[in-house]
Amino acid sequence: MTNMINLISDTVTKPSKAMLEAMMQAEVGDDVFKADPTVNKLQEKLAKMFGKEDALFFPSGSMANQVAIKLHTNPGEQMICDKWAHVYNFEGGGAAANSGVSSLLIDGDRGMFKASDLNGIINASDNIHTAITTLVAIENTTNKGGGACWDFQEIEKLKKVCIENGLAFHLDGARLFNALVAKNETPKQYGELFDTISICLSKGLGAPVGSVLLGTKEHITKALRIRKLFGGAMRQVGYLAAAGLYALENNIERLTEDHKKATQIGNTLQNLNFVKSVEPIETNIIIFNLIASVDENEFIEKLKENNILISNMGQGKLRMVTHLDITEEMFQTIIKTLNMLKF
Repeated sequence: MTNMINLISDTVTKPSKAMLEAMMQAEVGDDVFKADPTVNKLQEKLAKMFGKEDALFFPSGSMANQVAIKLHTNPGEQMICDKWAHVYNFEGGGAAANSGVSSLLIDGDRGMFKASDLNGIINASDNIHTAITTLVAIENTTNKGGGACWDFQEIEKLKKVCIENGLAFHLDGARLFNALVAKNETPKQYGELFDTISICLSKGLGAPVGSVLLGTKEHITKALRIRKLFGGAMRQVGYLAAAGLYALENNIERLTEDHKKATQIGNTLQNLNFVKSVEPIETNIIIFNLIASVDENEFIEKLKENNILISNMGQGKLRMVTHLDITEEMFQTIIKTLNMLKF
């Protein structure tokens, strides 16, 4: 499988030689005692980058998100998110299991909704019949939305509604740097609006593992205890934090290359007579549908026979994700293979 071109996700990347070298040279200590200098450096770097007071390293983005939800809610309360939100769909029911909260789902557009969608659905604390709404969570870029980027002005409007109603505001920033690069926005813009932000280092940025939660010192002090409760405290984890530091220093600006490749693959797909539609492409995710007469599994198998792996999202949606391990030669092979397929 080593010669496979893997477009299943941007999580499939392997550390480069330079990243591995940085990992092996990391100075480490016991992070449970806050004594790992490389972890501390990573946390300080991201906190400063986003203008937040503090940060905490996690083994996964799901854990970082779930800790954030528990930070902002009490059992029996309610979180508002989009119907396609990762925190609701793909984190094992964690919001209900770990925090005892219910989720009110908004029927948005490609994983995004508007501030006006919150009108009339926020439950106040004086109504004993309903779960008290305490948290709004959004995802940028949106995974099931095909790497779509939120309109920043809409996020500002959402923040205003949260302030007016005393709601916490959390950002699942699994692919936030893709959005920042695509929209020419800055980390500090986001740091000013959200109470907490989770940053994933193992997707477009190419680190092998790890996410970081950003917030106030009070948030992170509480998060430290919850991380321990969830089993996420680690020891000499600086080896992994070093990969995150390398990724932040070397792999942000190059995300534009992934976006360009995704756009070009999307353009190729649109010109194929067996492709019904391609969803708008803003970053590194391509979601498309085949015409009714073409079997999805047969299509996936034909690509696999040509050493190209993609994923089936269900409901007729197929997905390709570009990333830093897709070389120019691999990219040309993808385009050539798609153009030669016959159905």
